[in-house]
Amino acid sequence: MKLMLPTILAAAIALPATIAMAKDRPITDAERPKLEAALKEVGCSGGKMEFDDDKAAAHPNGKFEVEESTCQEGKKYDLTFDADFKLLTKKPD
Repeated sequence: MKLMLPTILAAAIALPATIAMAKDRPITDAERPKLEAALKEVGCSGGKMEFDDDKAAAHPNGKFEVEESTCQEGKKYDLTFDADFKLLTKKPD
């Protein structure tokens, strides 16, 4: 029982910090057609689209994320694009 309280307190502190670090936002009306065109260019469409503004060293301008996009072969993928709509990753969902 003594070990439970510190564990619960640590989780209560860590969870809001983790949520605060996530800086995903919905894509804008101006970004949507560009991201849809980028998806079409790689043979995919649809999916949950958002912009990850985490400012990581690898992507200082953020990146677009598309979850569960359906691609030509009928399979679902998670894709990421840089801020200029160039494909970074395509991973099976």
